[in-house]
Amino acid sequence: MKLPDRHGQTARPDPRALPPPTAEEQAHSTRLQQRLREEIAARGGSISFARFMELALYAPGLGYYAAGKHKFGAPGDFITAPEMGSLFARCLARPCRSILAQLGGGDILEAGAGSGALAADLLLELEALGRLPERYLILELSNELRDRQAETLRRQAPHLLEHIHWLDTLPGSFRAMVLATELLDAMPVERLRIAEDAVRQLHVAWQNDRFCWQEKPADEAIRRRIEPLALPPGYTSEINLQAEAWVRSVADILEQGAMLLVDYGFPRAEFYHPQRSDGTLMCHYRHRAHDNPLALVGLQDVTTHVDFTAIAEAGAGAGLSPLGYTSQAAFLIGCGLEQLMSASDPEDVRAHLELTQQVKKLTSPHEMGELYKVIALGHGVQDPLPGFAGHDRRGRL
Repeated sequence: MKLPDRHGQTARPDPRALPPPTAEEQAHSTRLQQRLREEIAARGGSISFARFMELALYAPGLGYYAAGKHKFGAPGDFITAPEMGSLFARCLARPCRSILAQLGGGDILEAGAGSGALAADLLLELEALGRLPERYLILELSNELRDRQAETLRRQAPHLLEHIHWLDTLPGSFRAMVLATELLDAMPVERLRIAEDAVRQLHVAWQNDRFCWQEKPADEAIRRRIEPLALPPGYTSEINLQAEAWVRSVADILEQGAMLLVDYGFPRAEFYHPQRSDGTLMCHYRHRAHDNPLALVGLQDVTTHVDFTAIAEAGAGAGLSPLGYTSQAAFLIGCGLEQLMSASDPEDVRAHLELTQQVKKLTSPHEMGELYKVIALGHGVQDPLPGFAGHDRRGRL
């Protein structure tokens, strides 16, 4: 059976049916297992799933995003929109140009820049549109990914390197367009299960030579969010408090500008839908998807869908206004996708075919077009952003 890459369809094979790791990969995973076991022992026998996910993805030198494993594109574990070609970035250049024009300058900050493909293509398109940012800031914690981003930019846009600045933390107060593509889904989440009498929080323990789930009473912040939903016993799901905190932290320093977030997810009513009773957590390993985050630690991506209602509420609570919310397909079409496509030369068969394939992947309801959403939150900007005029779904949040 062909399994999806990182687009969220349900595909839950036994992890034992996945391609076996190499000896080198297994040794790496064993080292991270030991790091996790030490943490579990130090915390009295279990750790929250959020902490487990944080270490599995970001433990220095060992976590999935902190080690050297190739993650993006055909050789990796999943494909993101910017890796497919330049079309996605060229569309995003339109709302970026709009915000930079309203600011009379300003910066672009990209959080979690992957391979650097979006940064390179976006800067090249903004150059063509005559609206380069004063600075292109990349917030990236992984030194290995920084090196890949620098290599991509040197190869594709060497004359624009002077605009690039890498950051370890969010800057001070600034005026900018903030971009995050498939960032929130990789932030550590808490897992929860509804018991007959209470909300239970899922922790991770080590027993019988493997990681296992362990239930604990849920923290107050989780109960306060989940109890009003009246979910039935047995319902299992997630809550991404770190993503909400990240939105608030960006809002605190955004003197003027907007935040544009692209990710897969739903408004809250759909996120906690009765048919989604097993939650949205999904793991990705060599372009195969499964739902066991306790296996292959350090070798696989672990993600969950985004509750966009929570993101909008976090922004509003920090003083950001919702500027738009829609599907990726509607957003890209509103950003001039069809015009960019029509401007291509059909006589150049190979290039035209590549563009056609990008359009299908980015906009088809069975691919990324509907499951992926785009939300914009802003402060001190008035003009409507390109991408939302034709099909704004803010009323569904």
